[in-house]
Amino acid sequence: MDDSGDLARAYSDGSVLFRVLRHLGWDSLANIGYFTPPTLPFAALTGPVPFQRRLVGRSLALLDARPGQLVLDAGCGRGDTTARLGAAGCRALGVDIQPAQIDQARRRFGGRPGVRFAVADATAPPRQAGGIPLTDGSFDRVHCLEAAFHFGHEGRTSFLSESFRLLRPGGRLVLVDVTSRTDQPIGTLDPNGLVRRTWRFDDIEPCERYPLMASAAGFTTRRILDWTTPVLHRAAQLCALFAATASTRAGRQALCLRWPGLGTLDAQDWDEVIAVVRAHRAIGRVTRYTAYVLDKPARLPAGPPPV
Repeated sequence: MDDSGDLARAYSDGSVLFRVLRHLGWDSLANIGYFTPPTLPFAALTGPVPFQRRLVGRSLALLDARPGQLVLDAGCGRGDTTARLGAAGCRALGVDIQPAQIDQARRRFGGRPGVRFAVADATAPPRQAGGIPLTDGSFDRVHCLEAAFHFGHEGRTSFLSESFRLLRPGGRLVLVDVTSRTDQPIGTLDPNGLVRRTWRFDDIEPCERYPLMASAAGFTTRRILDWTTPVLHRAAQLCALFAATASTRAGRQALCLRWPGLGTLDAQDWDEVIAVVRAHRAIGRVTRYTAYVLDKPARLPAGPPPV
């Protein structure tokens, strides 16, 4: 995994955006969310969690994991997705490179049956994690929701190869990621690095390159789903509304009445979060949100495995 983004400090109060998101209720889950037109107006009342849970549900539905199967949840964050797999009867191992995230996952879900957590790099897995051997063909499913954009291109290539190795023949990888419409360097659209520093990444993969990388690793692409509108575009609408409201003193007061924790922000914090939101809008023209369903063939071709 690419360490240049210093992921150990990501998703924390070190970023003013994440402080704001936490006050809005974006805490137990760490994904953008899946928004539909009928439910979008209720976001201000419910907060982001119902929409984040909807995204998790859609991602896990693609995984089609069955009770008793062994599932690797790569980039598990605070453990909610891993716990849902365990509740469905799977034996689930959640791994994440951030010790703070795994600590939270263990506190919240570590005592549940069938669920284990470990600090590990999904792009270079250790021999065992959480007491579970990570040997060739040992897993039935691998799941990676909104984490691979952190890995860098080489890390994503390695993750695909390692997932193929870990999966049994007939196994499945579901990879849901922020992608790009073009191969234009993201830095040209984020010249001040506001977006990249916030989310701790260097680049994002062109959406059309992912299937080629998966094929090179040995996978068959079963499905590709474009979730750009329900995830990125509608989240951007909410963010734009928030930024517009936060641009006035009366608007900030109204926001603080709805979410009292926002009262801890000073004028500099407000200005910074507005700048970060606007920077996200600038790269919105080229970003996509894509779900890939990748299957390992039940019968492998003769010869050496893919490198």
